[in-house]
Amino acid sequence: MENPMMKYTELEYIGRGTFGDVCRALDNATGGQVAIKKINLQGPRKKELKVNELMLMKTNKNPNLVNYLDSYLVDGQLWLVMEYMDGGTLSDVISETYLSEDEMAAISRECLQGLDFLHSNHVIHRDVKSSNILLRTDGSVKLVDSGPFAQLTPEQSRQSSVAGTSGWMAPEVATGQPYGPKVDIWFFGIVGIEMVEREVPYRNKTVSVPF
Repeated sequence: MENPMMKYTELEYIGRGTFGDVCRALDNATGGQVAIKKINLQGPRKKELKVNELMLMKTNKNPNLVNYLDSYLVDGQLWLVMEYMDGGTLSDVISETYLSEDEMAAISRECLQGLDFLHSNHVIHRDVKSSNILLRTDGSVKLVDSGPFAQLTPEQSRQSSVAGTSGWMAPEVATGQPYGPKVDIWFFGIVGIEMVEREVPYRNKTVSVPF
């Protein structure tokens, strides 16, 4: 119920996530830095999607997922307050330097641990890509951007909606066929190629051949 503009001091715009802009801010009480994602809630479907995102963030906490801290409604926007990762995105790192095999292995291990946690809780990420992998200067590696998360249930153990980013998207996702958690491994496989080749193999192509 408190006013987040009294609790946090915005410092700078740092990027755009799925459905919202992200800024870096200062927690006035602790002096620590946080990231705030501001999401427009216009339209009933968007509200439903954002409530789902919020609930999934609150219930799926893990050392390899960017941590949810708080949420607020501000003038028709949902503000999600998350931990701040001061090392930027894996995409930034790939564009600036060549990663060693050891560095690629360490990043892969942390990301796959995060995906294993999500899959064990019957959640599909559906948008694993280098810009959704955040780093911290202490060596932490975490998955972010829960916008396209899909919660599986006993009644609905597969998804068929198209979600994710072209270039990383698994064939069955792109073609609207039923799919399960394995599609995240395809997504991350593209990230692996990206770390080695420093480019995405299918960025400007339509992948239409299913497994």
